Amino acid sequence: MNPQELLRIVDSLHREKQIDPELVILAIESALVTAAKRQFGEESDVMVKIARDGGAILATVNGRNLSEDEIGRIGAQTAKQVIIQKLKEAERDARMDEFYTQIGQLVTGIVQRTERGVTIVQLGNVEAILPRSEQIPGESYHNGSRVRAVIYEVKAAGNRVKIILSRTKTTLIQRLFEQEIPEIAEGVIRINAISREPGYRSKVAVSSSDQRIDCVGACVGMRGNRIKNVTGELAGERIDIVRWSDDPMVLIPNALQPAEVEQVLLCDMIGRAIALVSDEHLSQAIGRYGQNVRLASKLCSWDIEIMTAPELERQIERAMEGFMEIEGMNESVAQQLVEQGYLSYDDLSVIEPDALMEMGGWTEDEVDAIVSQADTKAMEQETAEEDRKHQEKLDRERKATEELDRKEGVVTPPPPTVQAADESASDESLGDSTPPVESPKEGTGEQTGGNA
Repeated sequence: MNPQELLRIVDSLHREKQIDPELVILAIESALVTAAKRQFGEESDVMVKIARDGGAILATVNGRNLSEDEIGRIGAQTAKQVIIQKLKEAERDARMDEFYTQIGQLVTGIVQRTERGVTIVQLGNVEAILPRSEQIPGESYHNGSRVRAVIYEVKAAGNRVKIILSRTKTTLIQRLFEQEIPEIAEGVIRINAISREPGYRSKVAVSSSDQRIDCVGACVGMRGNRIKNVTGELAGERIDIVRWSDDPMVLIPNALQPAEVEQVLLCDMIGRAIALVSDEHLSQAIGRYGQNVRLASKLCSWDIEIMTAPELERQIERAMEGFMEIEGMNESVAQQLVEQGYLSYDDLSVIEPDALMEMGGWTEDEVDAIVSQADTKAMEQETAEEDRKHQEKLDRERKATEELDRKEGVVTPPPPTVQAADESASDESLGDSTPPVESPKEGTGEQTGGNA
């Protein structure tokens, strides 16, 4: 093996493949050691060292220096195969390092082709994949068209690097806002939370570190130009800009806009918030198929229930009747429980025993007995209660949808079932052969939020 030729190979691989020359030389040394052991025996003590400056090869077997002829005869074909394998692994590792640091970043690529629902996107000199599960519902991608997405996952696949893109993650909205709104890129405006149902609607909660800057108005832009650029990139997905607050009593009404909330009742122990609205705003608060309250709940990290005052009264009456059936319960404690948002037997199972002891002046044994009775009664009515609540929820969402459709003069088909996004793109999803479903988008892309 000619030293000068060896150095030319190393330099060529460094320039063409962007592989560190040191990694190439180490791979060649390892390949020659493997080949020598195959010739002289696996138990042989083999050492191979390549001079970094001149490319000369020094090889010893069991302490004996090998001549150039012997080095040249050491399984040349085997060494070549091992070198190729090592170089492929080195190239893969270099790609892994390059793209792993870009996870969550926005990239632009060119669509090459679509195979069984999986879109292949060219990113520079590498190919990435946009699985069906990471595509916005209803979107189609044409060969040669430009597509923007975030790098969602980077993983090794043999000697290749599999780069998985996503257009459904909330990170995409974050990056698009950073590009379109200079105040966010500069750190003056901060995105505090995002909830999203891709292709339909998103809510973005923002705050400003400079009181002179209206965070909602800055995100919407003059005549809505800034937010229109974002929705245009997301195929018309509606985006609500919400003014963030650390106080849930303020944040929850903001998140439920455009509906007006009359009062918010919080139950900290179980993370529930009851938002009271008038009949006039009930359909808006719930949203089509429950979308508005669902997104608001994710945005605020509270389980939000929408009720009118009469509905809350009925819930309280049922809860009072149920709690009074528990032996040892008294009306005063039952009243305190419902006032704090505990409206079912299940709720009693998560309340802190100390808090319950303080409410009723009970001993620990008395509290345990009350909670045990509540658990038993909860199990007895669990199935029937769940069915009733589920049906009530569906009926309320259907009525809200019909009301909104009637007001706007449209008929909106239900969106697909929303499930928690899988944080890994499985090979099964990449091979799914079902064609994408064309789905209508809610709204016109006009943005609302906060006091904008």
